[in-house]
Amino acid sequence: MAPLTFILFLAGLVMLVGGAELLVRGASRLATALGIPALVVGLTVVAVGTSSPEIAVAIQSSFNGQADIALGNVVGSNIANVLLILGLTALVAPLVVPQLLIRQDVPIVIGVSALVFLLSLDGSLGRFDGALLLGGIVAYIVFVVRQSRKESARVKAEYQAEFGVAQVHATQGWPRSVALALVGLGLLIVGASWLVDGAVAFARVLGVSELIIGLTVVAVGTSLPEVATSMLASLRGERDIAVGNVVGSCIFNLLLVLGLMALIAPSGVPVPVAARNFDMPVMLVTAVACLPIFINGHTIYRWEGGLFLGYYASYTCYLLLASSQHALLAPFSLIMLYFVIPLTAVTLAIVLFRSLSAQRRVISQPPLVDNDTP
Repeated sequence: MAPLTFILFLAGLVMLVGGAELLVRGASRLATALGIPALVVGLTVVAVGTSSPEIAVAIQSSFNGQADIALGNVVGSNIANVLLILGLTALVAPLVVPQLLIRQDVPIVIGVSALVFLLSLDGSLGRFDGALLLGGIVAYIVFVVRQSRKESARVKAEYQAEFGVAQVHATQGWPRSVALALVGLGLLIVGASWLVDGAVAFARVLGVSELIIGLTVVAVGTSLPEVATSMLASLRGERDIAVGNVVGSCIFNLLLVLGLMALIAPSGVPVPVAARNFDMPVMLVTAVACLPIFINGHTIYRWEGGLFLGYYASYTCYLLLASSQHALLAPFSLIMLYFVIPLTAVTLAIVLFRSLSAQRRVISQPPLVDNDTP
């Protein structure tokens, strides 16, 4: 592979990340200047912005006829969001998981992941599937905006500090905000083109499928905005926002990015057998695994973050071994299938049982009565 191709790939990745940051900053400032509450901005504008690298790669790949890269990017990004990003962020500091997230957003992620998996069983995602997914994201945004009106003053203030720019008024600063958003959009378009071209070159040189490149290199690269957002939120002590960013990004990736792909692709998005048999089930299982871990004390502890990272390393290792048909693939698969995964499932089941039992005891405990009260 020519050095220029590698340089363009890295440059495209940098432009994607930088473009997403500028787009989010400009669009969020402009939205706040127009009077949109910071909480709504954080839940919608910022969520779409952090998924903008996936959107740019999806559109570019679809038009170039490289749908495997785009599909692998979405599926791989969702796996990386949970296992890699939450794992890394939880190692920095245990993450707080709001109850609303457990009751509302995690079930939505699980349901949408299951829906995408079922829609892909016929081997492709057609335009009807794309319209269905896009309808889902519209319904989700409307639902989230309505729910945001019920949030507490503390949560609204936290989002104001994170995403709001109260000092920017409708008559001041909006030209700069528009310029930032336009520059960010331009960087996304050019960066996506260079990244996709470089990814195709990587696949040819390494002798692996474009799907695997999308699941690994491209997926991690386009997830960098989520990494930055979640890590910064965690370091600032806004650890509930860190989890919300990741979960929201997973929903937008499946509904918005895949929906756009399926709608604009001339003959739909083909779903390879390997993705249907392995990667999409892994994505679904990863979403389901969030429930017992999130419910456990409403916190992602450091050991759980380490567990996430260990599974992401194992997933990546399996992809590399399978792509080269290495001799270690069979023993590695047996160890994971018959020892590591069952042990983890039993551990999570015990954790979930103990957590639910503790919650029941708290609920059933009678309230304290002050006998001194007349």
